[in-house]
Amino acid sequence: MGCMFSHLAAKFAFFPPSPPTYHVTKTPEGKLSAVSSSTSSTFPAAGDSSLDVRVVKTRRGNKVTAFYLRNPNARLTLLYSHGNAADLGQLFDLFVQLKVNLRVNLMGYDYSGYGASTGKPSEYNTYADIEAVYECLQTEYGVGQEDLILYGQSVGSGPTLHLASKLPRLRGVVLHSGILSGLRVLCHVKFKFCCDIYSNINKIKKVKCPVLVIHGTEDDVVNWLHGNRLWKMAKEPYEPLWIKGGGHCNLEIYPEYIRHLYQFIQDMENTTTKSRLKKIWQDIRRRDESKGCCSFGQCRPKCPRCPKPSCGECGCCKCSCPSLKGCFSCCKKPSCGSSSCCKCSCLSLKRCFSCCKKPSCVSSCYFPKFKCCSCFGKPSCPKCSCWKCLKCPESECRQSCCCAGCFSWLCCCGGGRRKEGETRGGTTVAKS
Repeated sequence: MGCMFSHLAAKFAFFPPSPPTYHVTKTPEGKLSAVSSSTSSTFPAAGDSSLDVRVVKTRRGNKVTAFYLRNPNARLTLLYSHGNAADLGQLFDLFVQLKVNLRVNLMGYDYSGYGASTGKPSEYNTYADIEAVYECLQTEYGVGQEDLILYGQSVGSGPTLHLASKLPRLRGVVLHSGILSGLRVLCHVKFKFCCDIYSNINKIKKVKCPVLVIHGTEDDVVNWLHGNRLWKMAKEPYEPLWIKGGGHCNLEIYPEYIRHLYQFIQDMENTTTKSRLKKIWQDIRRRDESKGCCSFGQCRPKCPRCPKPSCGECGCCKCSCPSLKGCFSCCKKPSCGSSSCCKCSCLSLKRCFSCCKKPSCVSSCYFPKFKCCSCFGKPSCPKCSCWKCLKCPESECRQSCCCAGCFSWLCCCGGGRRKEGETRGGTTVAKS
């Protein structure tokens, strides 16, 4: 059923030019060349090294036509996925301008059923098409994902994000009038249908490289909200370009289009792995700071941004202790006062406060009848109780006790370890 709906959706998504604006011929030397079907565009003569015409076979059995435009001064390569109503013959002049102005190598291709490519256009055919062209770039031209920028216009944003979600070391992505999904172009829905195609709204979250979004504010085919949403959902969004008054198919005529795109290419050329990681950490820290001191739901020890961690939003920890080293795994609402350091009303505190020198559990202990720190989940002392231990006035008494596991000092009121024969108040205490 889902497959049937996808085929139905494809009929409304793809409009290949008919007849095609070009065709491919083979020279006597065996090289492929493109010949225009009209006078609107002129291809280089056969044998010109600036253009390579390729026919690539996909995993779905179709043969896809691709143009590779070479720039000797280029460091990066642009893989261009066009819209749903154009083919390579119509876009060739644009490709030449982008190659020269951006100083990049450019690979453009026609989807199955477009131009000189065989087969029929469909969502999954376009996925196979771009995968085959990327493999051709790797094997024939030695282009790795670190030197590749994916460019998707309109429907081309679908195969672009499909491939980008699979390449973790990709240099960058450009979404030109991109779509959230096929069905969301026709109607403003907030949920997914089985017949929907190009679910970019889900794939954008998997892209791990900088994403530049270009969209016209007066786009009457794909609303500007699509581009804005994609930009907000990107993990590493680049400064977007919202072209005021721009439509769906005329953004290239605005001067800021090529200017902003050129700046993006330059930034990607200057980007190294180290600088990318540094920028990602800065963005994460900036987002955390915008949410407040602690954004993890509990106090974090030794927070570099707050020496006195506080989690007032979650209601878990409100601590003014400057050197809290442990998290409260059992306390739901512990409080830490600056004067007495720790006054805890937790019923089952299982950890010690390593920062607290004089913890006090007596005033708020819910189970005073339990022996020696049983409210802290520790073994009880048979000869001293929790409140008596804390009130022990003698410092010598704080040298040994079974309460050692829960307090920072050791104390005992008659039940600790003393040297045999030592007296306390005239009474000899045997070694325990």
